[in-house]
Amino acid sequence: MSDALPSLDPALAAVIACPACAGSLAEQPAASGEGIELACTGCGLVYPVVDDIPVLLVDEARRP
Repeated sequence: MSDALPSLDPALAAVIACPACAGSLAEQPAASGEGIELACTGCGLVYPVVDDIPVLLVDEARRP
């Protein structure tokens, strides 16, 4: 079993942005310790990734 984190498809990562401020999103390990989440480099909101699908809803985001 690999210890590497899952990653978004590069084509998807190139076109998505923070819905709150249109900032860039950076992958980081999820706070739960499993999988990844996307952190906005602008406003700081952190969006979950569920079953390899980014949940880009401001209401579902958390502050770091």
